[in-house]
Amino acid sequence: MKKIYLICSLTLFIGITAGISFFLIRDASAKVPANVTLIDQNGEDYNFSEDSKLKLIEFIYTHCPDICPTTTQKMVQLKADLEKNNVYGKDIEFVTITIDPYRDTPEVLLKYMNAFQISNNNHWIFLTGDQENIKAEHEKIREIADSLQFQYKDPGNGQFVHTSFTYLIDGNNKFISKFPMGEDFDKQEVFEEILDEIK
Repeated sequence: MKKIYLICSLTLFIGITAGISFFLIRDASAKVPANVTLIDQNGEDYNFSEDSKLKLIEFIYTHCPDICPTTTQKMVQLKADLEKNNVYGKDIEFVTITIDPYRDTPEVLLKYMNAFQISNNNHWIFLTGDQENIKAEHEKIREIADSLQFQYKDPGNGQFVHTSFTYLIDGNNKFISKFPMGEDFDKQEVFEEILDEIK
């Protein structure tokens, strides 16, 4: 009987270890496609081959009632800390990507930025799709989200269901780390991770 318990326990341990290993390897090998071009808040083309800085990526939609604006606000606070250390804009930039390009036009993203008093410069980029070919553009956004395992769905009422992570990627667009969104976004943890990567 003890032998059966031992075999069952060992099988369970191996299964759990294999599952954890799968997710760690999957995340570690994630890379944002550099050849995908989207439109920024000023209506200009942007792709991830533009520069070699670290990037903190946030996925949002501007009609989100809670987790998205909370995350953006915490990133604003993080930005202030990074500015004090003279690394924001020089070594790292923020990228916010809408998962609702149908409603989140460049003009809407500019209003969202203004609501959070985010300067319109090339240090914090807000991305959406070209409205003239919006269905294909949405597929590009989906490709970027899928590359980081960010999942989202519109159940039909415009209130998206989505996973809740932000992502730090390196200058080659490879995954470094992910952090919870909303109230669980630990500004200090993200700050320390960024500074560690810059060193």
